Amino acid sequence: MNRFSLKVWIDGAGYPIVCLHGHPGSGRSMSVFTQHLSKRFQTIAPDLRGYGQSKTRANFAMLDHLDDLQGVLEQYGIDRALILGWSLGGIVALELAARFPEKVSGLILVATSARPWGNHPRINLQDNLYTGIAALLNVIKPGWRWNIDTFAKRSLFRHLIQQHTPATYRYIASDAVYAFLNTSVAANRALNAALSEGYYRVQNFEKITCPVLMLAGEHDRHITAASSLETAKHLANCECKVYSDTAHLLPWEIPNQILTDIDQWLDRHPEVYQSEVCQ
Repeated sequence: MNRFSLKVWIDGAGYPIVCLHGHPGSGRSMSVFTQHLSKRFQTIAPDLRGYGQSKTRANFAMLDHLDDLQGVLEQYGIDRALILGWSLGGIVALELAARFPEKVSGLILVATSARPWGNHPRINLQDNLYTGIAALLNVIKPGWRWNIDTFAKRSLFRHLIQQHTPATYRYIASDAVYAFLNTSVAANRALNAALSEGYYRVQNFEKITCPVLMLAGEHDRHITAASSLETAKHLANCECKVYSDTAHLLPWEIPNQILTDIDQWLDRHPEVYQSEVCQ
């Protein structure tokens, strides 16, 4: 076992929901979920190894995240939890549920897939230039419409979001920039190594029998909606919804709709936050 101690952000009280961020990301990136869900539950949002305040220079493998998360569950005396994962966090959530099905009462998967594939177009110099300008101006003046219309819509942000609202860009300013700056070289290496090997390796889908909610953006170029749907077909108890006019950052594009749909799914599946083990 190669366990690493993680920085963990905790809020609220009640049944535990572990919220797993993407790449780049941190526990802070999950605030769109934790600020809402912590009104009913205890939210636990770790900085995964190599991210946020859990940075390391040592090389690690993607599956080492599972050992780290097992340590978090033990540290806080959590026998079972609902797991919410966005992008990379969703892949880790699926792996966790396959390895420890008795510990996972339900899964909420956002913009993710067990067999992730994308259709991102080639990046050119102007993409990088406009992205840098748009990001800098957005930090200085979050959600500035002139910056959105002049630079952001012509930058790489156009592949991450479809609804270029000031509110979406305020999330980017508050959470995405911090995440990008605090993602370590080791985390980049781990992800690149997994992708180069073909990260299509979630095994034992038949062990994941708990309720699953799969949410995807129709225009997601990083992990396509088609790949999310392909994963959903292999999950025995999965509800899936694809949102039009959204992309990879859909929780920041349509937060109210996403949170409403999560609340309604939770109301339909009270077993995911009650004591009975999901069989």
